[in-house]
Amino acid sequence: MHRPPVVHPRRRIPVTHALIVLLALLIGVVAGLRSLTAPAVVAWAALIGWVDLHGTWASWMANIITVIVFTVLAVGELVNDKLPKTPARTAAPIFAARIVLGGLAGAALGAWPHWTFTALGAGVIGAVLGTLGGYHVRRRLVAATGGKDLPIALLEDVVAIAGGFAILAATGHVLTDYLLTAVK
Repeated sequence: MHRPPVVHPRRRIPVTHALIVLLALLIGVVAGLRSLTAPAVVAWAALIGWVDLHGTWASWMANIITVIVFTVLAVGELVNDKLPKTPARTAAPIFAARIVLGGLAGAALGAWPHWTFTALGAGVIGAVLGTLGGYHVRRRLVAATGGKDLPIALLEDVVAIAGGFAILAATGHVLTDYLLTAVK
């Protein structure tokens, strides 16, 4: 069944189902790169008003305690990723965590317009793509730099964090509003 675009009461631009699915897929890719970064940036976006989760099952993500917990865990993951004994992201429990957290972040993006389940599915698919793609890209880049993993790991951190916030800025129409006012 085709549903018309939903216009958020505080936004000027309609939010389509396809846009939510795309953004959920992309935030899932972020979870594939850094599993806790995806829910952390969704929580931050909800707290600062880029994503409206008020009155939804995901409203708990806008709580300051949730934001702090996800942020601390995400920073811990960024540090842990640099340690030599950290298992590969493709190891079963780590892969599963990325899928779950990508699904959570994606589902939260779909909560307000009531597209939770398709956004959850897109987040899961994105997490699988991000996990496998990130693993192979990182391996190739490390090999191309003569085995220097740290610079590539730091680059991946930047991509995950900046990408996550860019996705959420698009969700909150922050970038669109900025561009529209810049053109005038």
